[in-house]
Amino acid sequence: MEIDYKDICLKVAGLAQNAGRALKTARAKEAPQKESKGRNDFVTRFDKQTEERLIRELSELLPQSGFVAEENSSDKRGVTYNWIIDPIDGTTNFIHGLFPYAISIALQENDEIVVGVVYEAGLDECFYAWKDGGAYLNGQRIRVSEAATVADSLIATGFPYTNFSQMNEFIESLNYFMKNSHGMRRLGSAAADLVYVACGRVDAFYEYDLKPWDVAAGAFIVQEAGGRVSDFAGRNNYLYGRQIIATNALVFDEMYSVVSSFLK
Repeated sequence: MEIDYKDICLKVAGLAQNAGRALKTARAKEAPQKESKGRNDFVTRFDKQTEERLIRELSELLPQSGFVAEENSSDKRGVTYNWIIDPIDGTTNFIHGLFPYAISIALQENDEIVVGVVYEAGLDECFYAWKDGGAYLNGQRIRVSEAATVADSLIATGFPYTNFSQMNEFIESLNYFMKNSHGMRRLGSAAADLVYVACGRVDAFYEYDLKPWDVAAGAFIVQEAGGRVSDFAGRNNYLYGRQIIATNALVFDEMYSVVSSFLK
């Protein structure tokens, strides 16, 4: 069965917007009570409820599809199509009433991502892309920046919160970039970091110990916006390899060279 990627993408964008706006409204009325999944790794009932809602709606949209979802609300796997979902990317931000936090949804066809949607609640911004269709923000086409060097780049990253095995090396990389770029930003949502690369707000992003649902949609949107994505070895194992570099097209080689010199 062939699907219309654009049609699916626009429908998913609508679902993400509706779920994200409902989430923001609910958060304004009630401070969430957190549960711990591990050290500094939190979940709320809002994560679970949003994921269940999305799984229900996406199942109606593409009945044969399965799911790879952060809160494990469904163990169904599709033969061809699987949704990769993070119901709240930036849960710690969400708990504290801080933006950004985002809903991230990607559609994987066999081993290839073909649709990506990231809805950031704070600014009511929906980023989306479909295979070979370009990338968009609230209906407007977006492109990565044209910064040509690390020295001219604003760089985003994320701090590890459970896996500190490369903490010393990571601090060394921070030290380098703080001295040799326009500066560093740590927003607390990898999905937001990635789509901000896609629309040129930041020029590069790197982080380790990320999950597929953190990066699947955002990385795809970066690529459709003209950017480049890899793992720390320069290969394409960023979805399940737990490490990612995402940049505009011009600064990738330098960014990869620096990151890979510190982190493996």
